[in-house]
Amino acid sequence: MESTETFIYKLHKRFDKCVSDYALINEGDKILIGLSGGKDSLALVEFLGRKQRIFKPRFTAVAVHITMENIPYASDLDYLKNYCESWGIEFHHKSTCFNPDTDKRKNPCFLCSWNRRKVLFETAKELNCNKIALGHHQDDVLATLLMNMNFQGTISTMPPLLKMNKFEMEIIRPMSLIREADLIKLAEIRAFKKQNKNCPYEHDSHRSDIAKILRMLEEINPHSKDSLWGSMTNIQTEYLPAKKGN
Repeated sequence: MESTETFIYKLHKRFDKCVSDYALINEGDKILIGLSGGKDSLALVEFLGRKQRIFKPRFTAVAVHITMENIPYASDLDYLKNYCESWGIEFHHKSTCFNPDTDKRKNPCFLCSWNRRKVLFETAKELNCNKIALGHHQDDVLATLLMNMNFQGTISTMPPLLKMNKFEMEIIRPMSLIREADLIKLAEIRAFKKQNKNCPYEHDSHRSDIAKILRMLEEINPHSKDSLWGSMTNIQTEYLPAKKGN
């Protein structure tokens, strides 16, 4: 049976592979971590906090937690602050809100996410950060791929590195090669404290339905996630429909 130390070592190596394969960190970077308080963002603090101590080229990381004032969400700010500082990462807290009646064409989840991202970008500029790190894992990336195919008719997803030229900012997702199941195990080992989240709009999201489909695919083929990941860089256009003249 694999020891806890071996498991954590392999997890950090997987994180390092993502950073290396997709060139996510460069000399002098200042990275803003979007800290929701969930297991994924807490794991991201650990990974970047460790790497900040030993990694060359040198970089610094700070974390920001955004409270949405009009959604019941009792964040334990002291816990989040102490956790970040235990990894040598400076903690910041910001608050904002949104009005679901401002745009009936957009669902509340979109408006909430948009406003959080707006504050993230503003805070990154305020703190002179050139990159924003988000805690999306491999399951998130693959779920987005399936959602975009199903709802938008596009083959696209959340890449490990996204250059936002308009804002002179880069979005990085250093946990893109890590499975959610491994993050759940890490959360149990570290005894992460859960934040009290009570969102009245959460049932509107299709993401949980897509996650079920991913689990079904894995039952059919245990290597389905590896295959889906590989398919994004193995697009054989000659075997896809092409309109006349293209």
